[in-house]
Amino acid sequence: MKKIAVVYWSGTGNTEAMAKAVADGVKKENSEAEIIEVESFDVATIDNYDAIAFGCPAMGDEELEETVFEPMFSEVKTKLGNKPIALFGSYSWADGEWMELWEDDCRDAGLNLATESVIAFDMPDEDAVSECEALGAALAIT
Repeated sequence: MKKIAVVYWSGTGNTEAMAKAVADGVKKENSEAEIIEVESFDVATIDNYDAIAFGCPAMGDEELEETVFEPMFSEVKTKLGNKPIALFGSYSWADGEWMELWEDDCRDAGLNLATESVIAFDMPDEDAVSECEALGAALAIT
C-alpha cells in the first residue's frame, strides 16, 4: 500500500477542501493518505511518503503564499528527487497564472510532476472535487 502526503496551506478553506478531495482519491485506490498542514511538513518527512500532493492558493500577484508555504516548498523541492508529486490550489482573481509559474518552477528543478495540476476558482465545485480525486488516484497508482 502506498502512502501519499497531501501537504497544503489554506487561508479561506478552499484549498483545504481540495486537499480533502485529493486524499479521498488516494483512498479510493486503496492507498493511505495523510493530510498535512504545511507547518508540519519539512525535508525530514519526505522519505515517509511514496508520493506528495502540494496545495497552495494563488496569493498576492499570482504567487505562492510567501510566509509559510513558499519557504517550505523551496527547501523541500531540492530533496524530492524523482518522487512523484502533484500540484493543486484555488484562486479568486486573474486566470490561474500562479499554477503555470509553479509548474514551470517544478520542471526547471527537474521534479517529477506525475499528473495534471488542478485549480479551482474559489470554493471547489463538483468538477474541481472530481479532478482533485482523480489527482489523488493518479498519485496512488503512479
